[in-house]
Parts: sequence; structure tokens; C-alpha cells
Amino acid sequence: MTTSTLPLRPPHIVMQLDRLGSFYANRISFARSMIRKINRETWDIQCTTFDIDANGYGTCIYEIIATEGECYSLVVFSQFLDAKDRTDRVIANKWDAAFALCEGKLSDEQVDRLRSELPKQEAGRNQADVLVISRANKSVRNFESIVDQLANGQQPNPDQFSEVGYIYRTTAVYGNGKFGIADYAKLKQKQSFKLPFSAQMFAVWLFREFTIQLVNHVARCKQPTTAVSLDSELHRYVGVGNATGLGMAPFLVKHPQLIHQWMLARETALARACHETTPTAATIAQLTDLLDRAHLHIAETNIADVRQTQANTSALAGLDAIKHYLNTNTLDTWVPLADFVAAETSVETQEIFNSLLIELYPDIVDDLENTTGTIASVKLNPTWRISTLIDAIETRYRWVLAIDFDSPESTHYFWYYSQEKKEPRLGVRAEEPGADKEMPVTIARDIAMLYRTLQQVPKTDYDKAVIRFILAHPEHKETIRRVQSLETFQYGEVQANLLNAECLPIHLLRAKLAMFGAGRFDPKSNLWTRITLFQGAPRLTEIGNLTSDDWSFPCKPRRNSYVS
Repeated sequence: MTTSTLPLRPPHIVMQLDRLGSFYANRISFARSMIRKINRETWDIQCTTFDIDANGYGTCIYEIIATEGECYSLVVFSQFLDAKDRTDRVIANKWDAAFALCEGKLSDEQVDRLRSELPKQEAGRNQADVLVISRANKSVRNFESIVDQLANGQQPNPDQFSEVGYIYRTTAVYGNGKFGIADYAKLKQKQSFKLPFSAQMFAVWLFREFTIQLVNHVARCKQPTTAVSLDSELHRYVGVGNATGLGMAPFLVKHPQLIHQWMLARETALARACHETTPTAATIAQLTDLLDRAHLHIAETNIADVRQTQANTSALAGLDAIKHYLNTNTLDTWVPLADFVAAETSVETQEIFNSLLIELYPDIVDDLENTTGTIASVKLNPTWRISTLIDAIETRYRWVLAIDFDSPESTHYFWYYSQEKKEPRLGVRAEEPGADKEMPVTIARDIAMLYRTLQQVPKTDYDKAVIRFILAHPEHKETIRRVQSLETFQYGEVQANLLNAECLPIHLLRAKLAMFGAGRFDPKSNLWTRITLFQGAPRLTEIGNLTSDDWSFPCKPRRNSYVS
């Protein structure tokens, strides 16, 4: 069965905002595919400089020989940070750590330049040999607790990672030309980092290795005679945290063709797993084990957000229902089970199940990671008939036509870019100034306005070229260009009115973060969330020797050697 004939879920299901906000990482998420690549190609990664003092401050450099002998370096600067300067805001200029992934080996001059320029952010002067930059702050409680326990010869209790699953958390991990660093056009020429966000994911994973190396080092300096290194199972269980806010949300609107590729890869993987395979005793047993693991993972996730807590509770019940179905029914195909899940469980449960089903079939799924990139092409076709444009809207944007934009609730919010904080913001239209500087993320309203204007065109003119309409109504030109450019990109549009009073922007963040490979979604409001990357991922010392890529839904280690 070819991709074109696979029964993919339609966009009116996949691209609903609440479903996007229920996505989980899966086998073709960028973090997973990056780990597979470096393991498959046995990248040579060496810590060549560890100039870190007893307090954990200094410089660390890793050198990497990657795909086809390409050479890179990751440099980490660790420094003292006063408590009064500690903030996760991207506009901060003081951090516990900053790191950069660079092309080639670094000279002393390059290291000095990076040490000077990285903290300056927009004011810094970076060069195109820098591929990724980021800053990170400690979870002070975890850092100090781990160091003290390791110094005294004890292993930390895994329970402390159920709430905060990391030692350091980053804010933005910048790539693709930000602040003068290499753009994606250059990265695409690199065999090591051709896939979207692969360089960023690699940098974060290797930074995780630094955080473990750092606590081991500080513990040894504190108590040389009693200190031990962090246990290998705990090492895997520790990830890198991230705080993500509205800055990420507009990406899904501004890059519709790329989002289509991501969703198409995911939906194709699901369709292959569901429709091109036959359940066996082994795969049913594997799915049962994965359901148990996912259940435990969610049960161990402690968060305060009421909405996500309710979703997690519903998911636990849904996973139990799936296990009961497996135990009481005989399966010749996965379709009846998938239909049961779609009909009888919550959206959160459905998307957990979808990720688990994909997990069963690496041989027919993993190649889809190579389809997640695209070269965007946004062109205006002036020869379209006006009738063709109307048909396109009525067919692909039916969801827009159901929205009443005359209702104040439908235009409750406006999105704008804060000049002071350099971040996207949401304003309340009736209460705050700035709507005249609205960001171009109002796709639903723009389509509705275009359609309303088209309804005024005499039917006798429907056969005329759309350029005539554009000349008469140039304010609709960009909206028409978008409709035309997404003609074959069915998953390109988030099917939601992002101005609506009930819109939850955090759903947009969740969708993108899940594709990155994030887990432990911990919303702090409707506008920002904390997550953990690479929790459960292999350690650096395991690369090249892995026989399994099975680290989804990580659960805390259970051993008697940890302190209570």
C-alpha cells in the first residue's frame, strides 16, 4: 500500500487545536531520530577540555567527528549566577551556563569570542561557523541535592526527578540564522544535520552529558574520598529542562508547508503501523508492556495545572480500557482496536496510543524521519479562476466558514510582538492598545474576510482570472497566495481561530514540542510550559553499542540503593 492510498486521518481531525495539544513524542520525533543517527554512525565524541573549578565554573569543550568525517565542537561556559539575576526569560543576559555548537575544532580565539558574545544575545556578533546557541539555568534544588548526596557516597532518590526531571533547563535553543549564526540553508548541506532541528537536538543532548559530568566533578571536589558518580540508570533518567512560551506558537502558522510535512510523516507512520501489519502474540505483548510503561510514566508525572492533571487522569483510565480490550478480544488487525480507542477514550489517550502503536514497527516507520523537511514555496498563481478560489475555500476551509467573526468573542485576542521584551504577546482587543500592530497569524479571520468579499463578486465573473479580483482588492493578495500555496498541503493549517476568547495557545506549543521529542509537559499557564528533553535517552558512553531505540515514556528507576 503506497502512501497515497493509505487511509490517513483527515486534517479536520488531526489539526484541531485540542488534539495538537495532546500530542506525544514518537519514534520519528527529532530527538529520537537524532539519537538513532549518532548511534548508527558511531559518532566519535570526546571531551577534550574540562577546565572547570571545584565550584563548577569554567569551560568545557567536546569535539565531535560525525557523519562522513564532519567535525564539530560543543563549547559550554559555566559561571556563577547570583540568585537575584536568576530568570528563565530569554531576554536575560546572565545565566548559569551558555553553550554553542560550532563547525570544526575551536581555536582559543574562537572560544574567547564566544565567551564574550553569547551573553549579549541580539547585541552579540556571531559568525556562520556557529550552528546552535543556548543558555541554561540550574534547578538549584536538584543541583545542590545531587552534589551533596554523591559527595557523601549516596545515590539521589529518583522521586526528586518526578517533579523536576532535570539538573539544568534551557530557554530558547537558537539555530537557523538567529543572531547571525548559520542559517538552515547551510545546515542542509551538512550530512550530519540535514533534518529539521537536528543540530539543536544534538546540542541539547550533549549538554545533558555535561550536566552529569559537572555534578560528578563538583561532588568529587567536595568529598574526594567518599564521592561516587551518578548511577547509570539515574543518568538516563535525568533530562534537560526547557521553559517555552508564546515565542514558539506563531511558528506553526508561519511555516505551514513544513508543519504539513511533520504531520504527514506522523500520520503516515500511524497508518502504516495500523494498516500494513498484522498483530502477533509478540507485538501484542510488546504493546501491553508499553501501555504499562506509559501508565506508570503518567502516574509519576506530578504537575499543578488543573487542565493537564485532568487530562492525565483521563488518560490513565483510557490506558486501562485499552488493556482490557486487548485481554478480552482477538485481533486479526489493529483496526478494531484503533477504532475502539478513537470512539471510547479521550483525545489524550488516543494520542498516547498512536505513539505506542508507531513504536512497534521501526522497520516500516523510521525512514519517514527523512521526509520531515521541505523547501517552502509560496507563489501567487494569477491565472486561477475566481470560481477555483471559491471552491478551494469552501472545500479546504469549511471550518473557517462556521465561525461568526461578528461575535466579539471571535476576535477577543490580538497577537503582537513586544518591542521591549522581544517576544510574542497576546492582547485583549477591547482592553489593550496595539491591535493596529497585530501579527499576521489571523488566518481564520483573513480567510473569512476574503470569502465575504468573494461573495460580492457577480457569478458572471466567476470564470475570470483571480488577478482581476486581486487588482480590485489588493488587501487579500497574501491570503490568496496562502490558499494557493497550500493546495496540496492538507495538514498545513491549524484548524482554529487563534483570536477566540477560548483559544489556548499552549496547544500550539505542545504540538511543536512533541515533534521535537519533548516529554513531561508541565503547563504553568495557558501561555507557557515547562518540558523535559532526553529523559530516558542513552548516555554518551552507550553510543555505538545500542541495540534498542526504546526509551519512550521513561519511568523512574526502582532500586534499593537510593537514599530516602
